[in-house]
Amino acid sequence: MEENRDKDNDKDIISLEVLERIEKEIKKIKHGTITLIIQDSHVIQMNKFEKIRFR
Repeated sequence: MEENRDKDNDKDIISLEVLERIEKEIKKIKHGTITLIIQDSHVIQMNKFEKIRFR
């Protein structure tokens, strides 16, 4: 029974809006990290740390 409940919740874990925002930030960053903060199986925050390299 719990397995069925998990399948129902999968639809709302990451909205299209959040996925598009994550993709946008990935395309903008050249060097660094993007960290997603998860709470109750939902993305609630994104942290971006960008490195600027001088060659």
